[in-house]
Amino acid sequence: MELGVFTFADVDPSDGIDRGREAERRMKELMAEIRLADEVGLDVFGLGEHHRVDYLISSPATVLAAAAAQTKNIRLTSAVSILSSDDPVRVFQQFSSVDLVSGGRAEIMAGRGSFIESFPLFGYPLEAYDALFEEKIDLLLKIRENEKVTWSGKTRPPINNLGVYPRPVQNPLPVWIAAGGTPQSMARAGFLGLPLIIAILGGQPRRFAPLFDIHRQAGEQAGHDPATLKRAISVHGFLADTTQQAADIFFEPQKAVMDRIGRERGWGPQSRAQYDASIGPEGAIFVGSPEDLARKIVTHQRIFGLDRFMIQFAVGLVPHAELLHAIELFGTKVAPMVKDMLATDKPA
Repeated sequence: MELGVFTFADVDPSDGIDRGREAERRMKELMAEIRLADEVGLDVFGLGEHHRVDYLISSPATVLAAAAAQTKNIRLTSAVSILSSDDPVRVFQQFSSVDLVSGGRAEIMAGRGSFIESFPLFGYPLEAYDALFEEKIDLLLKIRENEKVTWSGKTRPPINNLGVYPRPVQNPLPVWIAAGGTPQSMARAGFLGLPLIIAILGGQPRRFAPLFDIHRQAGEQAGHDPATLKRAISVHGFLADTTQQAADIFFEPQKAVMDRIGRERGWGPQSRAQYDASIGPEGAIFVGSPEDLARKIVTHQRIFGLDRFMIQFAVGLVPHAELLHAIELFGTKVAPMVKDMLATDKPA
């Protein structure tokens, strides 16, 4: 199983700050995080696309290209690319370019987006939320499969036997479907024969297991090789020398984020008691010491049959020194323990 880190690169959204300087500061930190993740042997680093004041990354491919020039082995992926409000031709060209810079380490995680800011920003109607994604993933996959493309649809002008360049090192360029929990999205990923990553942000993670079953069944019914139907989860969490330290470091930054989103979406502020319940063995937040985090990861690998596990340490303004320490522990302590437990079938 691959282990990776992803981030939206949170920045300070406060009024009155110099947003350019704040973005520059966070970008330098982000490059250090990706370099360290590569150095400690993690498998994947992902960057999520957002168009909000509180997140840095609006163009994952641009930042991943910079990271590609500074790393050697780690795979570099969007997490996610909001394909519904983008142009599949440009998405393919950008990630093909990242693939060339990195020597074949680029991936795309394509999704519809959990926030809506990109739709009015780029002039797309929200009522076409699903139709946009359905057509654009179809076009992206046709571009991936064919140097010259003929395609027509309702959401963008047609393409008539035109070449799309550059072509990537990897053939095919890996594309995952990223979803939040709708059965329709799981079935679509399976029907297309694409790997699936599910974002788990609340409740008990094991309740998502039937969604992976939908993915597998749809893929098998469509005649796809089960080996193409990889599965992954992405979660919030943190890591420190002790579980108590990890819990204390992570609580306030992630609470600030979840409370801010809650004010937008209509749920109440998070209490420490709710947080503590969520970081338990059955909870959705993966917080702990290296030993505790490794056990929880292995438990969920066995529940889901995971091929990849992705964790978001930087939820909110986590102190950067603590964030770097978490990445270091993840690569040097957690990864070996997880691989040992899985290889020897040790209990979690």
